[in-house]
Amino acid sequence: MTDEFSESQAAVLIGATEKMIEIWNRLSPEKRAALLARFGSEENALAALVTTQLVAPAKS
Repeated sequence: MTDEFSESQAAVLIGATEKMIEIWNRLSPEKRAALLARFGSEENALAALVTTQLVAPAKS
C-alpha cells in the first residue's frame, strides 16, 4: 500500500472537500460554533465533514 492517491481518488477527495467548504460557508454562526466546539478548529471540522461525505453510503 502506498501513501499516494490515484488521479481519480484525488479528484473524489478534492470534489468532496470543495463541497464541504461550500456547505461550511452556508452554515449559520451557531452551527459553525457547535462544530468548532466539537472538533477544535475549522480544519478539523472540515476534515470530519469530508470524511463523513466520503464514507457515507451513496444516495440514490
